[in-house]
Amino acid sequence: MILRDPVHGLVSFESEEEAVLPRLMDTAEVQRLRRVKQLGVACSAFPGGEHTRFSHAIGAAYVMKKLLVRLRAIHEQLPFWQRVTSQSARDALAAAFLHDVGHGPYSHLFEDSLPGAPHHEVWTERVLLDPSTEVHQALASHDPKMPMRVAALVRGEHELPYLAKAVSGMFDVDRCDYLLRDAHFTGVGYGKFDLDWLLRSLRFGPAESLAIDGAKGLPAIEAFLLARLFMFQQVYLHKATRAAEWMVKLALRRANNLLADGTRLPQTPRAMQLAAFGAEIPLADYLVLDDATLEVAMRAWEEGPDPILAELCKRARVRSLYKTLELFGEQATPDGRERAFEIAREIAAARGFDPAWSVGLDVAGDTPVNTKKEELLVVFQKGPVRPLADVSFLLGRLANERLERVRILMRPELRDEVIQALA
Repeated sequence: MILRDPVHGLVSFESEEEAVLPRLMDTAEVQRLRRVKQLGVACSAFPGGEHTRFSHAIGAAYVMKKLLVRLRAIHEQLPFWQRVTSQSARDALAAAFLHDVGHGPYSHLFEDSLPGAPHHEVWTERVLLDPSTEVHQALASHDPKMPMRVAALVRGEHELPYLAKAVSGMFDVDRCDYLLRDAHFTGVGYGKFDLDWLLRSLRFGPAESLAIDGAKGLPAIEAFLLARLFMFQQVYLHKATRAAEWMVKLALRRANNLLADGTRLPQTPRAMQLAAFGAEIPLADYLVLDDATLEVAMRAWEEGPDPILAELCKRARVRSLYKTLELFGEQATPDGRERAFEIAREIAAARGFDPAWSVGLDVAGDTPVNTKKEELLVVFQKGPVRPLADVSFLLGRLANERLERVRILMRPELRDEVIQALA
């Protein structure tokens, strides 16, 4: 199989090890990812950000293919039992391709909106292990134990630690692809880094872990981690993106509450009805969900019995977004943000709006260099192996520092009064 990809160019999966990928690509569960946007509602801020989880899955598998080439080029540093075999390569390719197969509509947004509903990692494992899915059948046709091994790899578990980290770690094939892909489609330059040079700079460190060549790789890994920082600053935490996400979450939460109280809402997917009552959602019902299913439901709710839900859905559809006010300094501290939020709620109530559905507090962030979770190592021809944060001036100062954006979200009618009150 040969594909054209706007990020990686010509992408081919033609070897015997890669034969499982075309088979997986034709499964219903993977084809569903064509109908799930990679960036959810970020197209509200970036018109080109309409790419899908399907294209990202292909990209992640292709990055894994390139990584396996590099691992085999340097595997003489390892004992033979720690080297990549055909079986482990096939499993790694499948895990990279399927790591997002359980994502719901609008990506992370949906799972955060249904209290008690499993997250996408749980659904991914169910897709892999349920014998009724086409994904399971495709994997099992190669090896009956392959679904279990691929599920373990997606969880970050494998007898080869470096392979597990390549699927789920600080520097993994998922991040390598989505940074480049999201930057390309949103039209920003912040997510770009030299993937080929970064892969070429990989070495094996202690305990068969992946490490960076200190003589060649520092600029490449710095660019990779800084790209993630900048993409969070400029894209993932963009004020319009966060406002759109918050409004859709609010609509889903409102719908969930109404359903739990017995209100009938037109076009509501069965999975959402079950979630509202705390019932277990069958896998088949969950896999019906995609962006289009949710959009049809929200469009129908505009004509439904609840005016608050109707307004939220219509605003989200026509991009009449709530306004944001970013908080800094003392106001951004935990106590300060709560005081600011309470002031905004009081203003909303005084204007006759229900604060629960007209004002929000949005606290979002990321730790781009989290050495408490995972430490990347740097190897030198001479001298000891050192942690990346000790060698890099930039990353040493970013280590374990959290990027955080704190905003008040509100109906447009409240913005001027809230700004004046918090000035």
